[in-house]
Amino acid sequence: MQKYDLQIFHGLDDAFKEEINQSAKLVTFKKNQIPFLDNELMHNFYVVVDGTMKTYQLNLNNSKEQTISILQSGDMFDTITLLDGKPHEVLYEAIEDTTTLQIPIENVREWIKTSDTFNQKFFPYIASQLRHTEELATDLSLYDTYHRLIKLILQSLNPQNKNRYNLIHNLSHSEIAKMIGTVRHVVERHLKKLKEAGIIKTDRKYLEVKDMKKLVDKL
Repeated sequence: MQKYDLQIFHGLDDAFKEEINQSAKLVTFKKNQIPFLDNELMHNFYVVVDGTMKTYQLNLNNSKEQTISILQSGDMFDTITLLDGKPHEVLYEAIEDTTTLQIPIENVREWIKTSDTFNQKFFPYIASQLRHTEELATDLSLYDTYHRLIKLILQSLNPQNKNRYNLIHNLSHSEIAKMIGTVRHVVERHLKKLKEAGIIKTDRKYLEVKDMKKLVDKL
């Protein structure tokens, strides 16, 4: 694919790649921008080209925020609206300057109906998102914040976990807190505990595991 060389599109035939090129355009969102407040996602489907976008829910009564997913290069959204045709009551925010591929949503629905090559990429991606959502729900129910943070660190170091690989190296403590359902000072307390145990070291938004065995044993 020459114009939009995304991993998610690798393996598609050249004719289909050209069809994507002709129907898509690049749209950029600035850091901290909150887009899609006007049902835009009812009309267009997006794929992240570069940058980072998050999808989250916000309780207006207590201002508590829960991050649902972090979207990086190759991630698609909004797959729920794409499939059921209904507005999806979530919020989006660009964590950094983010470039996306905007495609008319009806084009994508047509590809689902007619293109086996597209579906070979699309449905495994949907399955991976379902697994991620299920894991988020069970983690919030079954683990305390300390162990949720340890799980997130381990997942972020696993290249097989495409939903979370390398995420925490670029996220602030506040953003990490929103991923595990807590607040910044709790994350900082847990990280301090792991540092004092000689398990990790941190430098701004970068985290290094010094003793993987001890980290795994904490679970």
